Amino acid sequence: MVPGSWRTPAVVITAGCLIAIVGFGTRSIFGFFLEPMTITNGWSRETFSLAMAIQNLVWGLGVPLAGAVADKFGPMRVLMLGALIYSLGVWGMSGAQSAEALHLFGGLLTGLGVAFTSFSIAMAAMARVVGPERRSLALGLGTAAGSLGQVVFSPLGRYWIDAYGWQPALYIMAALVLLIIPLAFALPSDTTAKGEDESDQTLLNALREAKDHSGFVLLTIGFFVCGFHVAFITVHFPAYISDLGMGAEVGAIGLALIGGFNIIGSLMSGAAGQRWSKKKALSYIYLFRALVILGLLLSPKNEMTIYTFSATMGLLWLSTIPLTSGIVAQIFGLRYMATLFGIVFLSHQLGSFLGIWLGGRLFDTTGSYDVIWWTGVALGIGAAIVHWPIDEKPLARLSLTK
Repeated sequence: MVPGSWRTPAVVITAGCLIAIVGFGTRSIFGFFLEPMTITNGWSRETFSLAMAIQNLVWGLGVPLAGAVADKFGPMRVLMLGALIYSLGVWGMSGAQSAEALHLFGGLLTGLGVAFTSFSIAMAAMARVVGPERRSLALGLGTAAGSLGQVVFSPLGRYWIDAYGWQPALYIMAALVLLIIPLAFALPSDTTAKGEDESDQTLLNALREAKDHSGFVLLTIGFFVCGFHVAFITVHFPAYISDLGMGAEVGAIGLALIGGFNIIGSLMSGAAGQRWSKKKALSYIYLFRALVILGLLLSPKNEMTIYTFSATMGLLWLSTIPLTSGIVAQIFGLRYMATLFGIVFLSHQLGSFLGIWLGGRLFDTTGSYDVIWWTGVALGIGAAIVHWPIDEKPLARLSLTK
């Protein structure tokens, strides 16, 4: 960053947080459209689920590419292009009258737009303007901002659908996504990191280095489970609540509670990662997720159970992100952080694809989400085991300035 530039750390962090609020807040409420769109168009839940699964898969495939471009040229152009594609996808989704159109606009285009406006790109920019001593906290703040988007957009999305209908609600969302364009101007175009010497390492060498690091492989495997949990709940939780005979407002409050408590969880996660072992914190988070889902399955199904599940799951929701991205930065440095975290994130989105699509598929087949919930319990336990042996020490080549 150029000395004396108006793009101070405070400006960059604020802009990055606002980008996360808009981008993540928009995509977090697509689950509200499952029932009205399937009823209006005569689709099965699997049809809508497949569109959202494609969206998450394309998002995952696009993030490493978007990250590589941002690492080389800076994040501004990437985010601006992404906002245009994102808005087009949401707008086109509103007029989709066939499954193919829904999969094109709501799946392919929206997924690509989400990838190129991904909070991981903004978070990489935020991480570069603070020193190592505050980096985990900055990543936690960026993650918390995404959750604030879910808190804000959940009641708004429900209100827009109830007051105007689901199609105008999508028009409003498409317009709001365009706010990312002016916010992107506030992010720096350089790729140097505060507190870290410039590296002459090439991207290809960085990819080879990560591939040969067992911790990177284990981190990538474990993040699959995060995607499975989060995406399934985001898309299917409102319908699950409706199937229990509760009103739509319970689903809106539930998602808002998840987002609200995740603000606390993300900040706590960022602070914990600054002081203690990030890998051990991740193991505990995944284990607690399994226990929370188990509690939902074994408890009586009433509003208090839903709200308790939402609040406790919210504490664990995206608290994995500052720790996972923090481990990537801690081990490999920041030069190619957006690219390397993008690869880890691809695994997250493969989990998202499976959680969303399988949720719809099994519901249409069995009339219940129980199999997916129990799978989530087993995967949470597996992820807790996988993260424990990760070697999170910085590589010897890293030379940090003091």
